[in-house]
Amino acid sequence: MNLKIGDKAPDFTLFDTDKAETTLSSYLGQNVVILFFPQAFTGVCTSELCSIRDNMNIYSSLNAQVLAISVDSVFTLNKFKTDQSYNFPLLSDFNKEVSQAYGAIYDSWILNMKGVSKRSAFVVDKDGVIRYAEVLESAGDIPDFDKIKEVLDGLQ
Repeated sequence: MNLKIGDKAPDFTLFDTDKAETTLSSYLGQNVVILFFPQAFTGVCTSELCSIRDNMNIYSSLNAQVLAISVDSVFTLNKFKTDQSYNFPLLSDFNKEVSQAYGAIYDSWILNMKGVSKRSAFVVDKDGVIRYAEVLESAGDIPDFDKIKEVLDGLQ
């Protein structure tokens, strides 16, 4: 599915690194940045999420909650979050349903891995509507975080 600006964001419930359920619709009334990333502990994913960690004050000041999603297990994501001191939820889409719903999944990735999340970014406004959507084909590319911040600023 290819989601576009103006679409209602598909709701989901995923487990976080504390094995607690996180539901997108529980953030109604707040902007949400949803980041899909291919795999924990890889170079680009680590630097992307560290950049978010180091700039969390910007997202907080824009009334935005960041949620990062991959198909890694909650156990892997817990180790990744602990090692990197991430200050936002990492969610496990182990069954690949949310990545598919957002059109953010590779049929085949490196080493012939099937069903890995594509690096993607979505901004969902306080009403649950998509205001920014970027699904990248190359896992080496990074979402346009300047544009994401601009969109969030416009939602204030």
